[in-house]
Amino acid sequence: MCLGIPALIVEVLDDERHLAKADVAGVRRNIDVRLLADEHVVPGDWVLLHVGFAMAKIDEEEAQMALDSLRMMGAAYDDEIEALDRSRIG
Repeated sequence: MCLGIPALIVEVLDDERHLAKADVAGVRRNIDVRLLADEHVVPGDWVLLHVGFAMAKIDEEEAQMALDSLRMMGAAYDDEIEALDRSRIG
């Protein structure tokens, strides 16, 4: 199963390479934000993350509702967090 996980942008690493650092449930990873280049992602923004790519900006309320729903899914959420922990971009 593939899920989009809400992630909080904590740092913009490289504007030219479209890299940012995001926090997902305490796991910090470099992610690709090029799909949101027109939306100017900055620290404090929430994004919907899938396999290392930010797919959409979302607001904090939407992020919290999505995280609550994902936690209720149990194993699928845990698997996605583990996959994120193993991934590397940049």
